[in-house]
Amino acid sequence: MKTAKTRQKILDSAVVLVSEKGYLGATTREIAKAAGVTELTLFRHFGTKEKLFGSIMGNHSFLPALREILPDLEEMPYEEALGLLGTRFLLSLKERKPFVKIMQAEMTRYPAEMRRMYGQFMDDMLAALSLYFESLQKRGELRDFSPTFASRMFMGMLVSYFRTEEIMRNVDITRGGRMKKAVAEFVDIFVHGTLSGKNTSTKRRRA
Repeated sequence: MKTAKTRQKILDSAVVLVSEKGYLGATTREIAKAAGVTELTLFRHFGTKEKLFGSIMGNHSFLPALREILPDLEEMPYEEALGLLGTRFLLSLKERKPFVKIMQAEMTRYPAEMRRMYGQFMDDMLAALSLYFESLQKRGELRDFSPTFASRMFMGMLVSYFRTEEIMRNVDITRGGRMKKAVAEFVDIFVHGTLSGKNTSTKRRRA
C-alpha cells in the first residue's frame, strides 16, 4: 500500500511540474522534492524520466475511460453513442488542459523514445475506437469503410476543435452550450456527411 501511495505521489507531482514547466524543464530532482521523496526513490519506481512520463500519459490518456464506456456505446443508438463519446473526450481534454497544452508545445522537441510512446498511446486509443466501428459493421448497422480512418477522423475533429477554442483562443468550451452544439454538429456531419440527398453525383455539372 505504501509503495502504491509513493508511486502515485510521484506521478501527481510530475503532472503538476510538467504542466507548469514542460517535460524538458521539469527535472527528476524537482519532481522527487515535490513528492517528498528522494530522487533515488523516483528512479526505483520508474527507472527513467521517459518511463515516468510514459506512466503519466497512461494515467492521463482517454484510453482507460474509452475502454470502460465502449460496452455501453454498443447498446446505444449510433448518434447518441458518438455524442456521448465526443462529450466525454472533450471533457477529458478540458480536465487536462495544462498538460495537453504543454504536450502540444513541446512534442517536436521530445526525444525519439518519448515521441514513440506518445504515438503508441494514440494508436492504442484509435484501435479501441476502431473495434467499436468494426462491431457495428459486423452487425450490419454501418456500411463498409476503414474503421481506423473513421476513428482518426472523428477524434481528429474533436482534438482540432479543442486546440482552436481552448488553447489558441482561450475560450471555455463548457460555457454557453458551446461544447454540446459543437459535438452535435460533428456527429451530424460524421454520420450523415455533407452531400445533399437531392444530389445523385458529387461531380460538378457542366453549364
